[in-house]
Amino acid sequence: NDAKTFQCISVLCCLLQGSFLGRLRHFVDIIDPRTLFVSEKQLKDCIQLLDDYKHGTLPPGVSSHQLWEAQKIKQAIIHPDTGEKIFMPFRMSGYVPFGTPIVSRTQTSLLWFLLFPQWLNQSHNACVNYANRNATKPTPTSKFLQGYAGAVTSAVSIAVGLNVLIKNANKLSPASRTIIQRFVPFPAVATANICNVALMRHSELSEGIDVMDNNGNVVGSSKVAARHAIMETAFTRVVLPMPIFVLPTIIMSYLESFLQRNRRLMLPIHSFVCLLTFSLSLPVAISLFPQMSEIEVSRLEPEIAVATECKSVTYNKGL
Repeated sequence: NDAKTFQCISVLCCLLQGSFLGRLRHFVDIIDPRTLFVSEKQLKDCIQLLDDYKHGTLPPGVSSHQLWEAQKIKQAIIHPDTGEKIFMPFRMSGYVPFGTPIVSRTQTSLLWFLLFPQWLNQSHNACVNYANRNATKPTPTSKFLQGYAGAVTSAVSIAVGLNVLIKNANKLSPASRTIIQRFVPFPAVATANICNVALMRHSELSEGIDVMDNNGNVVGSSKVAARHAIMETAFTRVVLPMPIFVLPTIIMSYLESFLQRNRRLMLPIHSFVCLLTFSLSLPVAISLFPQMSEIEVSRLEPEIAVATECKSVTYNKGL
């Protein structure tokens, strides 16, 4: 029947998430912007449908396609640790539509026009990192504010500092200086993103995150797993801006003569190129590692090894 078909497909998809392509297919669903328009009633119906399936009380006539759509919607909107809705702009499905207008404005060599977009970009990134963190341990508001202040201050300082450094590089020719300035946003934002992830999730390093056995039972809290989770997430944030900041610059340079004759098209074309590259780079970046990561017990704290007979445990890496 359809319930068994859904179960088989779900098991197969879990197995496929052991590969990059399997994860890519999964995250393409998760970042689907159409899930931003799901109503509260639709979400509740999806959650109820999945609960009915879990308890074996599905009403007659429910298809595997309906179950699959319900699971897609729930995973796109609900945090796996807290069971609460993620605020729309900070969901992975909202990252591209809400982030593209900001990202497209960070690619400028003018210092004062760089400052505000970088602050806005890193503020959005900070909230996305926090909203999609491992939330097995509660984070006090004070720690969130400390993390936000540190993340945004360091990120903007890096971006603006590199720009000032290049402006003062008198030994470079004007042409070389201009070319380097165009590519400054990528190393600046990539470095800033690492600081952003680390500072927004620093409480995980001090308190640890829950790790689970093969049955999904929590066997302990691990700082080692937290370190792995943050390092993997930080790496995805280095890969994420690579095409966003490199490809539009290259594409726009090829279109330079055309855009000089049609200046009104410069902003919409640049925004479209940023939207396209962001849409392509996001699923690729977050697919580099499984969201539910696995680690050998022998690499964790001794108390966890005592608490379980499993050779490996899993944890929510976050996105």
